[in-house]
Amino acid sequence: MSQSAYYVPAQSRWPIYASVALFLMAYGAAHLINGLADQGGGLGLSLLLAGTFCMAMILIGWFGNVISESRGGLYNAQMDRSFRWGMSWFIFSEIMFFAAFFGALFYVRTLAVPWLGGEGEKGVSQLLWPGFEAQWPLLTTPDMKQFPGSDGVINPWHLPLLNTAILVTSSFTLTFAHHALKLDNRPRTILWLGTTILLGVVFLLFQLSEYVEAYQELGLTLNSGIYGATFFMLTGFHGLHVTLGTLMLIIIWLRVLSGHFSPKHHFGFEATAWYWHFVDVVWIGLFIFVYVF
Repeated sequence: MSQSAYYVPAQSRWPIYASVALFLMAYGAAHLINGLADQGGGLGLSLLLAGTFCMAMILIGWFGNVISESRGGLYNAQMDRSFRWGMSWFIFSEIMFFAAFFGALFYVRTLAVPWLGGEGEKGVSQLLWPGFEAQWPLLTTPDMKQFPGSDGVINPWHLPLLNTAILVTSSFTLTFAHHALKLDNRPRTILWLGTTILLGVVFLLFQLSEYVEAYQELGLTLNSGIYGATFFMLTGFHGLHVTLGTLMLIIIWLRVLSGHFSPKHHFGFEATAWYWHFVDVVWIGLFIFVYVF
């Protein structure tokens, strides 16, 4: 293909299929979150699982096409720039996604809870719950019957600190793998990339252990008021991103084993590395503002 030509892919049905799968996932999740599973006879869970399965198959086929086109030499420098801009905007959208949840956390901590405690010009809200004491973490909710508070919080200097060290280390191992790939040293690339994957899996196992502790020992659940809701929304979505990032790293690792990528052409690797470093930075913010302060 001429380097001056711009590759225009054939019309694809993948975006339409993906939209249908996302609708099934969202509709099913909405049923489950709003407690409609019993009324629908398990319809919500079935739709969520069906949508998830369809999305997985779509991604396999869609990205399989992209890999085949790339390996076939159909992409030039202009197409490479398009991929880089696309990944940049995707990560920006992810930044805004987490910014919304962090914004909700800061709003609750600095404004809403103090107002309920009688502070500021909107302190009359205390009339709703006389005697309510504003504190964070909010372990005693205004309505303890409907939203019982937890018995405690996760110790930040145990599993969270360990997970922080694990993710920070994984950023270094991934960078080592990237440098090895640039030097065309595939054995070291495979080694360091495999180490990064292992660290990601260990992180997820520790977070699962942390959730078990929160539910069974501390009574900290999604129903524990605003603190439990913000805690699990932020850490849960981050865990989902780590899961997706780990899967992406596994795919890249398999591609390296298959001889894909070269020292100058390996944007698939770079895009995954960008995503993983982003996930690491988000966790540092979580550790500071959710666990420590």
